[in-house]
Amino acid sequence: MKLLRTPDERFENLPDFSYEPHYFEVDEIRIHYVDEGPKDAEVMLLMHGEPSWSFLYRHMIPILVKAGFRTVAPDLVGFGRSDKPTKQEDHTYAKHVNWITRLVKSLDLKRITLFCQDWGSLIGLRVAIENQDRFSQIVLSNGGLPTGEQPMSEAFLNWRRFSRESPNFDIKFILQGATTTKLSDDILAGYDAPFPDDTYKAGARILPSLVPINTDDPEHEANKKAFEEFGKWEKPFLTAFSDSDPVTRGGDRFLQQYIPGAKGQNHTTIKDAAHFVQEDKGPELAELMIEFIKNNP
Repeated sequence: MKLLRTPDERFENLPDFSYEPHYFEVDEIRIHYVDEGPKDAEVMLLMHGEPSWSFLYRHMIPILVKAGFRTVAPDLVGFGRSDKPTKQEDHTYAKHVNWITRLVKSLDLKRITLFCQDWGSLIGLRVAIENQDRFSQIVLSNGGLPTGEQPMSEAFLNWRRFSRESPNFDIKFILQGATTTKLSDDILAGYDAPFPDDTYKAGARILPSLVPINTDDPEHEANKKAFEEFGKWEKPFLTAFSDSDPVTRGGDRFLQQYIPGAKGQNHTTIKDAAHFVQEDKGPELAELMIEFIKNNP
């Protein structure tokens, strides 16, 4: 597997993101993660989607740390400061689940509250359900766990087609198009920082095509098993979807009824927020998570 490593200088002077980098090596791949707050505290595990990275959580990390939580935000392989396989076929759904599972076990994270969105949920929900003893509760926003049996939105299918076929895969354009907030040039540059050129974008290009959209998908059985397990999940489960995301709209309502731990929770729709809800309403999300944990000691 050929790997690229984004030069460190690309990450200098990012707005509101001066955290010390931490690294874990697996299969000769270096995975980056932010790790702030007391090491013996309850853990907030923040899982980003695509084509973003842990920079997406810069509005949330300080609030969660101030509230006393150990806050861990990994960069998926192929994103952020993590190494980037150059071939699309080097990325599989199963590999991404395995890489994050090994990171969680290596750090021996326990008493975890998972916050996940986009691909962070496809990976994070699998990791949580397959390692239930480490996870205390889950907050899901704008994501899910598709098995290939559910109909996919037209917005997602268009995005999948764009990621495969568009000659120009502009990270800045994609991030701005999936937020309601007008992003400044320095913030857009922060999202673009991991990708000096197109050779670094194999992961960003292929992940939409790894979402199961039919039952022939190689991860259909594993996701179906995981989804069935969530039908027995009695630990607290909260949805906090946004009101302006055409890709995942409506997915929260079924989960609120299906997952036992979701019953009676204060499920929220985040107003005036698009797909990247962390960018649009990060502080509101962080406070919501803190309140959720207080209500479910």
